[in-house]
Amino acid sequence: MASVPPGIRLLVSFDRDQWYRALTFLLTFLLYTSFHLSRKPISIVKSELHRNCSAANELSTMASSSLPSLHSATDCSWKPFDKSNYKQLLGAMDYSFLCAYAVGMYLSGIIGERMPIRLYLTVGMLTSGLFTCLFGLGYVYNIHNLGFYIFVQVANGLVQTTGWPSVVTCISNWFGKGRRGLIMGLWNSHTSVGNILGSLIAGYWVSSNWGLSFIVPGIIIAVMGVVCFLFLIEHPDDLKSVHAQSSSPGKSQAPANSWNGVNGHTEVYLQYKDNKTQSYDTELLLPRDSVCVPMQPVVVVKREPQPSAISFMGALRIPGVIEFSLCLLFAKLVSYTFLFWLPLYITKAAHLDAKKAGDLSTLFDVGGIVGGILAGVISDKLGKRATTCAVMLLLAAPTLYGFSMISELGLGPTIGMLLVCGGLVNGPYSLITTAVSADLGTHKSLKGNARALSTVTAIIDGTGSVGAALGPLLAGLLSPGGWDQVFYMLMIADFLALLLLLRLVTQELTSNKSRPISAVELKEH
Repeated sequence: MASVPPGIRLLVSFDRDQWYRALTFLLTFLLYTSFHLSRKPISIVKSELHRNCSAANELSTMASSSLPSLHSATDCSWKPFDKSNYKQLLGAMDYSFLCAYAVGMYLSGIIGERMPIRLYLTVGMLTSGLFTCLFGLGYVYNIHNLGFYIFVQVANGLVQTTGWPSVVTCISNWFGKGRRGLIMGLWNSHTSVGNILGSLIAGYWVSSNWGLSFIVPGIIIAVMGVVCFLFLIEHPDDLKSVHAQSSSPGKSQAPANSWNGVNGHTEVYLQYKDNKTQSYDTELLLPRDSVCVPMQPVVVVKREPQPSAISFMGALRIPGVIEFSLCLLFAKLVSYTFLFWLPLYITKAAHLDAKKAGDLSTLFDVGGIVGGILAGVISDKLGKRATTCAVMLLLAAPTLYGFSMISELGLGPTIGMLLVCGGLVNGPYSLITTAVSADLGTHKSLKGNARALSTVTAIIDGTGSVGAALGPLLAGLLSPGGWDQVFYMLMIADFLALLLLLRLVTQELTSNKSRPISAVELKEH
């Protein structure tokens, strides 16, 4: 008999629950990757909406003998972004999306706590795909109305709020406290993976047909919405009914009846005579007419009432929620300014075309992946989430200043600066939105009530999204006066984020018992 291949031995070594955990990890990773993949194109297409007109005119004269395309190079920039205030208009588009996202996030967590996550997430992904495609159709149908693009951005911002509270709640339901920082650090790399894929997909068509830079990501997120509907398992308890049905025998010797006993306890009996249905009381009064034998001992069970979903104010009273929410406001301000403006900044400062700038900007997200994982591992090891965030924020400030001189650097130092800056900027952002949110959503003050996770996650990320809305808007307002002003704004925001964590850092450093947050005495759910 041939030996079993080592790969097969590895596969069968995992039990059923581990396979379901792996499925949930991978599926939620891909679902939120598609969310960020659909957000990234706008930052790549910006440099095409307002092009370098002198270069475009040179190209148009060289290609004058070629066949006319749908939109010729002589159009130069895309109206209405062809005016001198194009930076403010592009900033307004960012602001409309992110402001709608911030407002919608507060409501999304409350709604998501009271609805099936799978259906809620599916509807959000399908509608997000629709509005993302709608933006790209503006190119196909030659739409130059600013109001159209603002409307699409607002609508897309609202429906995209369904994503984050849903996937964080789902992944937290399946993975307990142990090594939460590491697991969620790895899992949260979907943000950077989505940004990288979004940059590459949008960059492929940005110069030839920027409408496809939106339509293709829109189709991808819609398809992933269908996958979510077909395969997402919200909680391990949802599988109990499936396993119970599959383990029950197909046929029985006699028909089975059930009665509701004391305190809602259900007992199953076998009925042997006349196949007449009798009530629980009748069986007790007339045992001789129809003999019913209980299949299991009678147990009186007192069921605990189902805990209600936490209120908005109740979530705010959880220790640490306000501090981390405000810290994330400024941390996300920095991160999203890079997300929406980095390709354009590289185009202007390093004098690269839109595709090369988009490709180079992906290195910032590569650094973000490493930074998020390192933040999770270090915070697990030290048991100090706030301190880990504070140290990375402190190191990010001088890195931001160095990044402002990218035009004076060569390609090698620029690549290194992108990687380091991405890690230090996205590390705290990643840790707060994942492991910290999950810790606070299952805080000991909740006394085991697991129906607070979505609301707490939405409050923290919603507050952070206010900063995400302000960052690109301020960048659009400040950049006409020089990119140095934008980077000074980012350094001030970084310092304020650090300042807001000082109280929690002091508590962690002065605590008598230093142990990982993952070891606090909370129930896994």
